[in-house]
Amino acid sequence: MDRVSRRTRILSNHLTGAAPETTLLAANPCLSYSPPELSETSDFDPKAMRSLLDAHNLQDRDWLFGLMIQSPLFNPRTAAGKIFVSPDYNQSMQQQREMTMKRIGYLLDRGVFRGWLTDRGLEAEKRKFAFFEVIGIYDHSLAVKLGVHFFLWGGAIQFFGTKRHHDKWPRDTENYAIRGCFAMSELGHGSNVRGIETVTTYDRNTGEFVISTPCESAQKYWIGGAANHATHTIVFSQLNINGSNQGVHAFIAQIRDADGNVCPNIRIADCGHKIGLNGVDNGRIWFDNVRIPRENLLNSVADVSPDGKYLSSIKDPDQRFGAFLAPLTSGRVTIAVSAIYSSKISLAIAIRYSLTRRAFSLTPTGPEVLLLDYPSHQRRLLPLLAKTYAMSFAANYLKSIYVKRTPQSNKTLHVVSSAFKAILTWHNMRTLQECREACGGQGLKTENRVGHMKAEYDVQSTFEGDNNVLMQQVSKALLGEYIAVQKRNKPFKGLGLEHMNRASPVIPSQLTSSTLRSSQFQMDAFCLRERDLLNRFAVEVSNCQKQGQSKEHAFVLRYQLAEDLGRAFSDRAILQTFLDAEATVPAGSLKDVLGKLRSMYALVCLEEDAAFLRYGYLSIENAAAIRKEVTELCGELRPNALALVSSFGIPDAFLSPIAFNWIESNSWSSTQH
Repeated sequence: MDRVSRRTRILSNHLTGAAPETTLLAANPCLSYSPPELSETSDFDPKAMRSLLDAHNLQDRDWLFGLMIQSPLFNPRTAAGKIFVSPDYNQSMQQQREMTMKRIGYLLDRGVFRGWLTDRGLEAEKRKFAFFEVIGIYDHSLAVKLGVHFFLWGGAIQFFGTKRHHDKWPRDTENYAIRGCFAMSELGHGSNVRGIETVTTYDRNTGEFVISTPCESAQKYWIGGAANHATHTIVFSQLNINGSNQGVHAFIAQIRDADGNVCPNIRIADCGHKIGLNGVDNGRIWFDNVRIPRENLLNSVADVSPDGKYLSSIKDPDQRFGAFLAPLTSGRVTIAVSAIYSSKISLAIAIRYSLTRRAFSLTPTGPEVLLLDYPSHQRRLLPLLAKTYAMSFAANYLKSIYVKRTPQSNKTLHVVSSAFKAILTWHNMRTLQECREACGGQGLKTENRVGHMKAEYDVQSTFEGDNNVLMQQVSKALLGEYIAVQKRNKPFKGLGLEHMNRASPVIPSQLTSSTLRSSQFQMDAFCLRERDLLNRFAVEVSNCQKQGQSKEHAFVLRYQLAEDLGRAFSDRAILQTFLDAEATVPAGSLKDVLGKLRSMYALVCLEEDAAFLRYGYLSIENAAAIRKEVTELCGELRPNALALVSSFGIPDAFLSPIAFNWIESNSWSSTQH
C-alpha cells in the first residue's frame, strides 16, 4: 500500500468511526532488573587485575573501606537492599565542614593517621598513599582537608624545616594537637608564586620576624582550613633583610589559640560558598605586623642569624626559589592519583548502568537493546576506560618516583608530576562529563555521585598549579634539556628522552591492524611527535631570540607549540608506564586484555591529537585506519567491560544506586522509608 492510499484509509476510518488497522507494535512487558553478573563474562581474573592497578596495600585499603561503612558518620543509607555511603550534600556549608572534622576525628581515633609524618621508609609512605586514596574515593572534601594538613603543612615542615622543627611539629600535627594550613596563594598571585606581595622583615632588637600584608591584593586567599579550624599556617612571604629582598621564604605562624580564637594582629575571612568542596573551610588571611620567633623560619634552604645576617648555601636566587616549591610536588602527586580514582568511580557507575539499562528496539517486536551493546555507547565509554587504565599505571609510577625521591631525581619528579597532574585531571573532568551524560537523567541525581563529582573535582585543574601553566613548565624543562645537550655535545639522558639519540622513527605508509596494535609502532609514533615538536620548539624560540626577544617572551609567543609538546611528552611517558606494567604480566588472558587496552589508549591518543595530522606524522588514510581500529577494539573489549570496572576494587557501597538495581531503588516503596 503506497503512502497516499494508506493516509486516505486512516482518514476515512477516522471520519466514519471504523476500527483502526491492527498495529505491528505490541506493548512491552514491564522492565525488570537483572544483575549484569548473571550474563556478563570475563576472560581474565579481576582480582589479579586489581593487584596490578592498586599496586600496594590492598588489605589496608579494604580495612579502611570497612571502617567507613561501619560508622553512621559516613552517612550510610539503604537503596534496593544495599548500603551506600557518601556525604550528605544537602547539608549547609557549615554543617558539611563540621562533618568533615568529625570524620577526621573518627579516623584519628582508629589510628588511620598513625605514622603519616613520624614514620620513615617506603612502606610507611605507601600505606599513607593507600589510605589517602581510599578516603578520596569517599569524599574529595575530606581528602583535601587532610591533604592540606599532612601533605602541605606537614610536608613543608619536613622539606623546609630542620631538626628544631622536626622535633617540635610533626607529632602534634599527626595527633591533631595543632591543625595546620598552607598560606601561599594570594588574591593577586596564584600560579606566579615568585610575585607574591606579603612581606616579612627581621627585627634584630627582639630576634623576631614581622609579617605584614601591605595591600589588599596580598591577602592570602583560598587557604584550606583557615576559615574555621586551622591553628597554624605556613606563610609564604618575600623576605626583606636590611632593605634587600631575598625572595620567597616560608615561616610558621599561629593564627588561632587552642580555643579557636583568632590571634592578635591576624584577620580572617571566609571565602564563602563554592561550586564544590564545601566541606573544606577555605579562608582569607591578613597579617598586621604579626611577630613570630626567629626559629619559625623554615631554614633548610636559608637562615637569618640572630644579628640579622642572611645565610644560604644556595647562592643562585632561581635555584633557591625552586627549592621552596618542593611541597607542591606532593600535592601534585596526590591530586593526579585522586583524579584517576574519581574517573574509576564514574566509569564503574556508568558502565554498570549501561549493562542493565535498555533503550529502543532494533525490530518492531524485538526487545530493547542494552546501552552498552550500541557501538556508539561503547565509543563513548570504552576509550575513556582504556585511558583510565593507562593513567592508573602512570599514577603508580608517579607515586613510585615520589616515595623513592633523591636530590638527583627531583627534577624528573617535578617535570613528571607537573605533566601527569595536568593530563590526569583534564582526563578526569572529561570522563565525569561523559559518564554523567551516559547516565541520562539519573546522572543528575546527587545520590548517583557522578554529576556532583564534576563540581567537586573541577578545582583540580587549578589548584597546585594551573594545568596550562604546568604544561608550559614541562615544555620549558624539555627545552632546557635540549639546550644542555647541544652545549655539552652529549646524548640525552633522563626524562625518557633517550629516544632522541636514535634515528627518527618512520611510520609505514599503510597501517594494518597488526601494525596498529604493535607496541613498537605505538611508541614510534609517540616518539616521532615528541622529538619533532621539541626540535620545532627549540628552533622557534631560538629564532625569536635572534630577533632580540627574551626567552620568556619567546615562550609566550610560542605557547601553542609548548602545549603540544607538553602533551606529547605526557602521552609518551604514560604509554611507557603501561608497557612497563604489561611487561610484568606473564602470557595469558590478563596480558591479552591489557594489550587491547594499551592499543586502545595509544590509538585514541593518535586519533584525538590534531598534531599527528597537522605536522604530517600520519596521512589522512592512516588516520582513517586508526579510527576504524578503535571501533574494532571497542567491540572486542565490550565482553570484558564489567570485569574491567570490577577490577577497580571499589566496594559497592562507594558507588551509587544506579550501578545496581535502579528500578527498585526508584520504586514507590523506596519513598516510604
